[in-house]
Amino acid sequence: MRYHKLCLLLTACMFALTSSTLFAQNWEPAGDKIKTEWGENLDPENVWDAYPRPVMEREEWMNLNGLWDYAIRPANQSAPDNFDGEILVPFAVESSLSGVMERLGKENELWYEREIEIPSDWDDKNIILHFGAVDWKADVWLNDVKIGSHTGGYAPFSFDITPYLEDGSQKLVVKVWDPTSEGGQPRGKQVVNPEGIWYTPVSGIWQTVWLEPVSDVYIKDFKQTPDIDKGIVTFSVDAKNAEDGDVYEVIVRDEGEVVARQKAGMGQSLDIPIPDAKLWSPESPFLYRTEVILHHSGEETDRFDSYFAMRKISMKRDENGMVRLQLNNENYFQYGTLDQGWWPDGLYTAPSDEALRYDIEKTKEFGFNMIRKHVKVEPARWYMHADELGMLVWQDMPNGGGQPDWQMRQFYKGDDLTRSPEEEAIFKKEWKEIIDYLYNQPSIVVWVPFNEGWGQFRTKEISDWTKKLDPSRLVNSASGGNHFPGVGDILDLHNYPPPAMYLYDGMKANVMGEYGGIGLVMQDHLWDTEKRNWGYVQYQSVEEVTDEYVNFAEMLVDFVKAGFSGAIYTQTTDVEGEVNGLMTYDRKRVKVDAERVREINQKVIDALD
Repeated sequence: MRYHKLCLLLTACMFALTSSTLFAQNWEPAGDKIKTEWGENLDPENVWDAYPRPVMEREEWMNLNGLWDYAIRPANQSAPDNFDGEILVPFAVESSLSGVMERLGKENELWYEREIEIPSDWDDKNIILHFGAVDWKADVWLNDVKIGSHTGGYAPFSFDITPYLEDGSQKLVVKVWDPTSEGGQPRGKQVVNPEGIWYTPVSGIWQTVWLEPVSDVYIKDFKQTPDIDKGIVTFSVDAKNAEDGDVYEVIVRDEGEVVARQKAGMGQSLDIPIPDAKLWSPESPFLYRTEVILHHSGEETDRFDSYFAMRKISMKRDENGMVRLQLNNENYFQYGTLDQGWWPDGLYTAPSDEALRYDIEKTKEFGFNMIRKHVKVEPARWYMHADELGMLVWQDMPNGGGQPDWQMRQFYKGDDLTRSPEEEAIFKKEWKEIIDYLYNQPSIVVWVPFNEGWGQFRTKEISDWTKKLDPSRLVNSASGGNHFPGVGDILDLHNYPPPAMYLYDGMKANVMGEYGGIGLVMQDHLWDTEKRNWGYVQYQSVEEVTDEYVNFAEMLVDFVKAGFSGAIYTQTTDVEGEVNGLMTYDRKRVKVDAERVREINQKVIDALD
C-alpha cells in the first residue's frame, strides 16, 4: 500500500500536529451503545487513513478525515457564525463514533467546516477534492465560494478546487440536508423511527474525504472488461484536457512479471491478450496488477496502479434442462449471506479498514463463497477486500419510496408502482452512479435493482437498462417478489425461516434469495435491551442455532438438485433489534459452531456438481 510522500507530510502535517492533537484529546464516542473492539480503540488522529480508491491508486493524496467543526441549524439559513462542537469525519452525525450522536431530521441542515493546508509541492498541480459518500444532498464551499452540489448518498463525487484556492490555508465548508424516510430518495434501511427491520438514520459525510493532486491533463476514469472466452481484457479511458496525439499505455503484470504492454490513442479502446489467463474464483482469487500511464505531448502526465481479474459470470442450461449459474463457464453454486454492513458504533461506517475486511474474512471462514450486499453500498476498499479474498458479490440498490401490492408466491399480476417523475429520475441517476462506481470490481457478479417490491417501478425497463449499462453481469431484477416472466436473469425467492421452492421459472436461474434468520439473544451484546430483540425463529444456545442451521442447509441440498443455483442466508451479523446474525452486532461473539457450518456449507455447494 502506498503512503503519503514525505514532502507532503512535512508541509501539511506540522500544522495538523499542533491543532489536531489538542482537539483529539477532547473527543470521545457519544452515548452508551455497544462498541466493536475497533471502535473502542479508535484513534481520532488516525481515522481511515487507508487509500480510498484502490482500483485507481495514485501516489500522492491527502486524507481530510478527522475532527471538523459542525453545527445543526434549521434548513434554508446562512452558514452559522459559530459551531456546536466537533465531529469526527467520516462518521455520520447520528453515530457514536462521530462524537455527536444526534438526529438531524429533514427540517434541519448539518454544517461542517475545517481548514486545509495545501502542500507547497502541489503548487503546479490541479487539486481535486473527493468525497467517498455523503447522505443525501451536499453543498460545498471553498473560501466562501460555492463550488458545487451533489445528491445521492452512496456514490463518490469530486470537484476541481484549483480555481478557488487562495494563498495560505483554505476554508472548506459542507452543508448537508437529508430527509431519510420522509423523502422518496434511495436510503436503504434508514428510517426516522427505527424498529424491526428498519434502522437508525445516517446523515452527512460517512466515507473518506480527501485531496488529490493531478496534472492539467489526467485520466478521470477508465473501464476494464475481461473476456475469458477470447482471452482478452478490454481497456478504455476518459481523460481531461487530452488532445489528438495523446496516448495512454497499459502494463499488465502477473506477480511482478510483465505479461502485456500496449498503447492507444485517446478515444480508442485496447483489447489486450492475456496468454494462458489465470482465472479468478473464490477458490483462487488471482488478480493481475496494472499500471495505466497517460502521455501528453510526449511527456508522462498521469500514472496510476490498478488491477483486474479474468472471470466470467453467466448462465447455461444443464443436462437436466435446468438453467444454472456459471462461473468461468462451469456450473457454480453461489452460497452467501445477507450482509447489511451496519455497525453499532459507526452505523454505515466501519470503525476501520481492518473492521471492514473482518466481516468478509469471517464469511469466508464460515464456508460461503458469496455475499449479497443488502440495500447498501460500501466504500471502495470493501470491494477491494472482496476481490483479494475471493468473494462473489450481489450488489443491491439501496431502495426508497413506497411499496406496491407485494406478491411473493406467484408471478406478478397487476401494474408496477407509479412513482413521481422526480423520484424516477433520482433512482436512475443514483443507480447509474453506483454501477459506474463499481464497474471495475471483479467480485461483483449480479446487480439487484429491486427488493421485495420496495420502490419497484417500470421493472422491465429498469432491468433492461441495467443490463445495457453493464452487459458483463447478471441482473436479478426483483429479489423476493413481484416477478415478471421474461424480465431479468434470475428468479429470486424469499422464505423464512426455512428455505422453500414455491415458484419456478424454466427460463431463468432460480435462487433462494433470503431464508434463515435464526435468532439468539446474547446478553451484553445487544443494541437496545429495552426493545424486542428478535429473529424469524428463536433459540437459546449456540448448539440449538447450529442444529437448525444445519437442518435448513440439508433442505437446501435437495433444492439444489431440484433447480436452485444459489442461496442467501440471513444474516452475517445482528443489526440493532435483529438478533439473527452469525455474529453479534459488536462482532465479539460468533453465534454458531463455525466448523459445523463450514462443513454443511460445503455440502450445499458441492450438491451442484
